[in-house]
Amino acid sequence: MRIYLAGPEVFLADRDAIAAAKKAICAQYGMEGVFPTDPAPATPQADTDWMRIYLGNEAHIQGCAALIANLTPFRGASADPGTAYELGFMRALGRPVLGYSNVGGNFTMRSLAFLRGAVHRRASGVWEDADGMEVEDFGLTDNLMLDGGIAAAAGILVVNPVTEALRWRDLGGFTRCVAHLAGAKN
Repeated sequence: MRIYLAGPEVFLADRDAIAAAKKAICAQYGMEGVFPTDPAPATPQADTDWMRIYLGNEAHIQGCAALIANLTPFRGASADPGTAYELGFMRALGRPVLGYSNVGGNFTMRSLAFLRGAVHRRASGVWEDADGMEVEDFGLTDNLMLDGGIAAAAGILVVNPVTEALRWRDLGGFTRCVAHLAGAKN
């Protein structure tokens, strides 16, 4: 089984080492990990680098049977938007999606902390930000569309709180997702 390894690790300076570690874990379970920076199955024709990367990543996703997403909050209270797109794309293909986060707590509490006091409660008890927008409050790991997509696909969402220093490098939650997939395919 080929698994697309979605996540913001592509922005790390040591992304190749993280990719190799994730692929090694997949191989231990008899699966093949496909990292976003791997050469695309067919070289996409595009006028710009960003479009070539986009087309290549979609080609990778289409060539995989499942996706594991690193949903650790990235530059804010929520997951990386590119990773969220990739998870949704795979879900729309009707294939298994799983996720993990190396940060504990729920999306509501992280959102309130991120907004740093620029929130208040409406008379109804709903949290509202400075723009008058409701703060999602379902007690979920991340945005309801991410948690919901994983749940609807019968996947798992592993919360694996680690220290800040290990936030992008701890693969405990990832390993649990791979093991879950391995159990599901047997």
